Amino acid sequence: MPELTGRRPPSEGDDGAAVPKTVPKTVPESVPGPAASGPAVSGPAGSGDRAELLLAMHRLAVGPHPTAALLGWLARRGGRWTALLDADGAVLRASAGPAGAAPAAGLPGLAAEGVALLRSQGAGSARIDRAGLTGWFVAAGNGPARAVLAAVGPGAGPAGLPRLLADAARLAELCRQVEAAARDRERSERADAGSREAVLHLLMIGELPAAHRIAAALGPELPDPVRVRVVEGPVGRRAEIAAEWGAATGDRSWIVPCPVNHGHLIAVSPADLSPGGGGEPAGSADCAVGVSGAVPLRETALGYEQAFHALAAARSAPGRHVVFDGQGDLAPLLGPAGAGWARQLLRPLTEYAPPRRADPGAAELLGTLSSWLAFGTAAVRHLKVHRNTLAARLDRIQELLGLDLERLPGQAAASLALRLRSVPVLAAGPAAPVVPAGPAGLELLLSTPATAHWAEALLRPLHVAGPPTAAASVRAWLAQDARVAPAAALLGISAPALRKRLLRIEELLQRSLLESPSAKYDLWLAERAGALTERPGRPAGR
Repeated sequence: MPELTGRRPPSEGDDGAAVPKTVPKTVPESVPGPAASGPAVSGPAGSGDRAELLLAMHRLAVGPHPTAALLGWLARRGGRWTALLDADGAVLRASAGPAGAAPAAGLPGLAAEGVALLRSQGAGSARIDRAGLTGWFVAAGNGPARAVLAAVGPGAGPAGLPRLLADAARLAELCRQVEAAARDRERSERADAGSREAVLHLLMIGELPAAHRIAAALGPELPDPVRVRVVEGPVGRRAEIAAEWGAATGDRSWIVPCPVNHGHLIAVSPADLSPGGGGEPAGSADCAVGVSGAVPLRETALGYEQAFHALAAARSAPGRHVVFDGQGDLAPLLGPAGAGWARQLLRPLTEYAPPRRADPGAAELLGTLSSWLAFGTAAVRHLKVHRNTLAARLDRIQELLGLDLERLPGQAAASLALRLRSVPVLAAGPAAPVVPAGPAGLELLLSTPATAHWAEALLRPLHVAGPPTAAASVRAWLAQDARVAPAAALLGISAPALRKRLLRIEELLQRSLLESPSAKYDLWLAERAGALTERPGRPAGR
C-alpha cells in the first residue's frame, strides 16, 4: 500500500526537502558502483557522514552535465533506477542502477503512479511497495507543476536512501533548470546569430529594405556609408574578438561570424569609424585585419571584397592591418552604357518566373549567382543549401544567361554585370549608347580609354615591382580558368611553385587570388582590356 507523508514532515531535511517518514529496517549498508562517473561515497546515507554526501552532491552539481551526473550517482548508491519526472509523470532524465539491480519493465509506470499519488494527495513524499519493487518519491519543489525525484528498485534500498533523496531532490531540479536555461540561451544566441547572418546576406545581394527591417529589430541600425572589415583570427576566439570589436566601436558595428570562412569575422561599421582613429580595438598578434574603403551601404558586397583583398596583404604586412587602396571598381567607369549592357545580359534572369511556386525565383537565383561567384563551392555554406541544389540552380542560370559559367570568361562577365546592376543610373543625361548583350558588348566596354586606364593601373605592380615571371604566371593562371595545376603544367613548373608565386603576387596587387572572393575576375577583365587596347608604353608580349 502507498505510504504518504505531509508537505513539511517533522523529518524533512535542513533545506526544506521532504523526507519519507518510513525507513526500511533491514537494508544493505552500501551499493558499489563505478567510481569514474562521480565521487565514490560509501556508508549509510543517514549516518554522520551526511555533510560529506551533501558536499559530494554539490560537487556534481557544479560539474559538467550535472543532472545526469547527480542522478547517476544516486542510482549507483541506491542500487536502483532513479529519475526526475515532471508533474504528469513523464521522465525528464533517468539513470539506471548497477547492471542487474532491477528489471527494466514496470519501473517508469510505477514512478508515474507515485507522481500521480503525490499530486492527488498534495504530499511532499511517498513510498509504494508492489510486486517486489519499492518506489521512493520526493517532491523537488512547490506548487502543482513541481518535479518529482523517484527511486524504484527491488526492496527498500539502503538505510539512508529516504534522507539522501530528500537532500538531493531540489538540487536535482535546480540542476535541470540551470541546464534548461543554458539550452534556451544557446537557442536564443543561435537565433540571433542566424538573424544577423541573414541581414549580412541581404546586404550582400542588395536587398536593403529587408535588411533594414530585420536590423531595426535586432540593433544596431545599419549605418550608411560603411567600411567593411574582415578580421581573421583563431576560430576558438571568435566570440571574444567579436566582443572586443563591439566594445571598441561603441556597439555601432554590425559584427557577424563569416558563414563561409570559420576563422573570419565581418564587421560592417560606420564610415566615420576610420581605421586607426579609435574605432578599432588594439591590434592582436593572432589577428589580421583587412579594411575596405568607404562605400554606400548598398555596395556592402563590394566593401567585403575590398576588405578581403586587404586581408590577403595584411597577413604579411607590419602590424597585420591593411586598408584597401586599390584603383577602385571598374563598374562605375563604364557609365550608362555598361548599365544598359548589364540589364540586357541579366534580363532573362531578373524577369524569370519559375514554372512552379516551389522553384527558386529571380531574386533567389540572383543571390545564388552572386554567392557562387564570390565563394565558389563554399556557397553551399553561405546559402545553407545542398551541393546538388546549388548545381541545379547554376544549370538553370547558365541556360537563362547563355553564359558558360564553368569558364573564367563567363564568370567574369556575370560578375561585372552584377556589379553594374548595383550602380545607380542617373535620371538625366545624354542617351547611353546601345551596347549589345553578350561577349560582343563586353568587348566594346573593355575597349574604352577609361577601361584601359583602369586595367593599366591594376596590372602596373606586376611590371614595376614584380619579378620577371609575375605577369606570365598570372596570364597562364587566367588562361587555365584560375586553376593552379593546369597553369603550372603550361609554365613547366610544379603546382606548389606556382602557388608560391601567386601568394607573392597577392602581396604586390594587395588582392586575394587563391582564396574566394578572388580578384581573378578583375584580372581577366584587365588582361582582356589590355589586349583590346594597346596603349603607349605597354610592355611587349602582354
